[in-house]
Amino acid sequence: MIAQADYDVVLVGGGIMSATLGALLRRVRPDWSVLALERLDGLGLESSSAWNNAGTGHAGLCEFNYTPLTGAGSIDVSSAVAVNEQFQLSRQLWARLAEEGTLGDPAGFIRPVPHYAFAHGAAGVEHLRLRHAALRGHPLFEGMELTTDRDVMAGWLPLMFAGRPGRGPVAVCRTRGGTDVDYGVLTRRLFAALAGGGADVRTGHEVRSLRRDGRSWRLRVRDLHGARDYLVRAPFVFLGAGGGTLPLLQSAGVPETRRYGGFPISGRFLRAADPGLLARHHAKVYSHAEPGAPSLSVPHLDTRVVDGRAYLMFGPFAAFSPRFLKRGRLSDLPRSVTPRNAGTLLGAARDNRDLLRYLVGQLAQTRGGRLRALRRFVPDARARDWELVTAGQRVQVVKRVNGRGAIAGFGTEVVTSSHGGLAALLGASPGASASVAIMLDVLERAFPAHLPGWRPALRDLLPSYGLSLSEEPALFRALDARTAETLGLDRG
Repeated sequence: MIAQADYDVVLVGGGIMSATLGALLRRVRPDWSVLALERLDGLGLESSSAWNNAGTGHAGLCEFNYTPLTGAGSIDVSSAVAVNEQFQLSRQLWARLAEEGTLGDPAGFIRPVPHYAFAHGAAGVEHLRLRHAALRGHPLFEGMELTTDRDVMAGWLPLMFAGRPGRGPVAVCRTRGGTDVDYGVLTRRLFAALAGGGADVRTGHEVRSLRRDGRSWRLRVRDLHGARDYLVRAPFVFLGAGGGTLPLLQSAGVPETRRYGGFPISGRFLRAADPGLLARHHAKVYSHAEPGAPSLSVPHLDTRVVDGRAYLMFGPFAAFSPRFLKRGRLSDLPRSVTPRNAGTLLGAARDNRDLLRYLVGQLAQTRGGRLRALRRFVPDARARDWELVTAGQRVQVVKRVNGRGAIAGFGTEVVTSSHGGLAALLGASPGASASVAIMLDVLERAFPAHLPGWRPALRDLLPSYGLSLSEEPALFRALDARTAETLGLDRG
């Protein structure tokens, strides 16, 4: 007979999303029993791993794709403002937990690194000029500095501009208050705090199936080391398993996702650890996508600190694998295709030919081609200083939009079941940076009856919860100063 255990909450996936949701639930319902399940032998090893994401505290400070042009002389900055508001919530949670002593020294997972937007060519420079003009007066973006002076650029970014040939227009916008975040370390510390508070956190345990069982959900789980199966029941289940989420939704027969498909995209980066290069670059620099390229291709040159050691990362370069997780199975993609979603997938392929052409071009790219892309940022880059590494695997949501198959953007999507008691997260960037805001969305959708009673505790934990910091500049400045001091970001 297969053993069965009951919990109030089951979190599937050992990444930043499950860890964050666990932290929020622990605050509002400390009496609830929580089980977290991760199929790998450690936590934060897939998309939350420092090597599998850009490590940027995405706050809209430098990313062109958050400020698209909307017409001649106009620009939409609403996405940049929204993602900045989301990141402020993340900072508030991390700072509060650090103040309470449950996250250890914040320097182990977050550090100050200025963010820069880099434009080249007349169109790119004009885009950056409009971006700066629209954001510089906004409370959340105070202190942005724009320059077209190459001597100033060389002082800010010597690796990129000292000795750069003077051909063509270029511009740079600097924001000093950016961050670099090791979400893998942060994830493990959040889970350690959960376990210390009584949660049951298990690694090496894989959810094989998910079924409705009366008013609860029943999960069949495999202990990968003991080679045994067992059952778990809970009235609420959260699926935060990255690319592994869609197959579980399909196995559960969730009607909202019957026609959903997944399109996996992996990424590669050039990485350098040479002390001479590191000494000349302390920044995250984002540029704009090349004409005809999708927004996911936005190139960036980043300072990263992983396990206490500094690196430079440049990319991304797209790659393809049918796996839905970096450590997934080659059969993931074909097994996800069903009679219900096949038409959606084929329609998306037909209507996203530019993306497919981009991927084919990336797959055919040579080492010399990648070096040429790097030299747009680092003119004197030498091949021997850089190694190619494979980063994380992302599964883009494919669904019907206006009756047609479409890749539904490159953000995150919260899915809840009409049966109740089940929430799932699909998608990718800005992901980890917005983890607190996204998990608050999960709470609001999954527990509408509980939320009025939970709001005071959430507001105590997150002072800007339910407010717009854009409309509360004094509150923003106070919270920004407080979280910067607690997280050690005022020493940048």
